[in-house]
Amino acid sequence: MDELTDNNVFMKIRELTKIYSMGESTVNALDGVSLDIQPGSFTVVMGPSGSGKSTLLYLIGGLDWPTSGSITVADDQIEKMDENALAEFRRNRVGFIFQSFNLVSSMPAEENVGFPLRFSGVPRSNRKARAQAVLAQVGLSDRTTHKPTELSGGQQQRVAIARALINDPPLILADEPTGNLDSHSGFTIMKLLADLNKAGKTVIVVTHDSRMRQFATDTIHLLDGKVVSEDEFIKATESLTQTIEEQGDQL
Repeated sequence: MDELTDNNVFMKIRELTKIYSMGESTVNALDGVSLDIQPGSFTVVMGPSGSGKSTLLYLIGGLDWPTSGSITVADDQIEKMDENALAEFRRNRVGFIFQSFNLVSSMPAEENVGFPLRFSGVPRSNRKARAQAVLAQVGLSDRTTHKPTELSGGQQQRVAIARALINDPPLILADEPTGNLDSHSGFTIMKLLADLNKAGKTVIVVTHDSRMRQFATDTIHLLDGKVVSEDEFIKATESLTQTIEEQGDQL
């Protein structure tokens, strides 16, 4: 991201911080992050473990509150919402995709996908029809009655993506969506996310998988809770790798 601007912005993040208390010490998971996310963009957030990637995603999705700063998605100011408003925001505006799929093992694919519609009071028959339509969209029309244990990892993640799409949200948030998949299945999920972006969804993915960058319109690098340039990120990564190698040689 270059200069921050208010023109044609889908999401504005300003001076965002998140501090966790760990006994007598504190951890700055995010330290003054400011970003603009354009509508219809595919943003990849990269950084090592502990850099604040997942924390940023959870704050954007209203799963947690920031310590300070602001997040505005369209006309919704997330940090000012109460629990009820956040629940409605998550239900109607955001589709979540997680590394561990988070599917209900006792439910077939179509029930897992249609589950969020229960909270909107959608009748069972309508839930089933809509779930089947979205499963077809992700290439699983022949797996609607299969339970998660009867599906491969890649198929389970596609079910999870279908569930994220069931309310037709404008924003898709994915937390390490290829982390539990083999390279082929992971690449299939990347292409599926890219197709959703081409269809008009704003997509934000946090990942360690550098292959995701080929689909991105924007890449953000996080280190120690701060946004850094790509050069700073590369230098820090190389320095960390060298330190680890040197420590290994001393053992």
